[in-house]
Amino acid sequence: MIFNPHYNLRDKHAFLGASNYHWLNYTDDKLKDTYLNNRAKELGTKKHKFAKDAIELKIKLPKTSKTLDHYVNDAIGFNMIPEQPLYVNDVCFGTADAIHFNEKTMVLRIHDLKTGKIPASMAQLRIYAAMFCLEYKYSPNDLKKIILRIYQNDDVVEEIAEPTTIMYIMDQIKYKSEYITNLELEG
Repeated sequence: MIFNPHYNLRDKHAFLGASNYHWLNYTDDKLKDTYLNNRAKELGTKKHKFAKDAIELKIKLPKTSKTLDHYVNDAIGFNMIPEQPLYVNDVCFGTADAIHFNEKTMVLRIHDLKTGKIPASMAQLRIYAAMFCLEYKYSPNDLKKIILRIYQNDDVVEEIAEPTTIMYIMDQIKYKSEYITNLELEG
């Protein structure tokens, strides 16, 4: 037998696929909620890609309080790098939505675009700050300011991170990275 090649389906996953079999037991309401959440995630991914392209091309959006417009315009205004990977080790890395570090003023700025409705936590941005400090060998105490911003639901939440908090996270990253690495070595 020669199977159909279905080249157009490579690297894609069906909503009602076999690997995500839980849908077999969903009620109509649960199926609808799950499908709509999945669509919202896909839209969020597209918005992040659009924002990255707009920031890199320095294309400002209309001056509104809309989340995407405000996020892109601020990132351009602060000369930020979009979608910047931060790497500590093979078990601790991530991608900051937008980041900027000014070596003259010693100010670190990290912005995060959130497209979901559930209020986001600043913890993710604090971890990015800790990753930055570990990767680039800066002590949070040597930084003048660590400015963290979340753009969500047409609002901006800003925090000036405490160096002691970032140091604590750095220590946790070091400890837990070593712990995981030892687990991997054990087999």
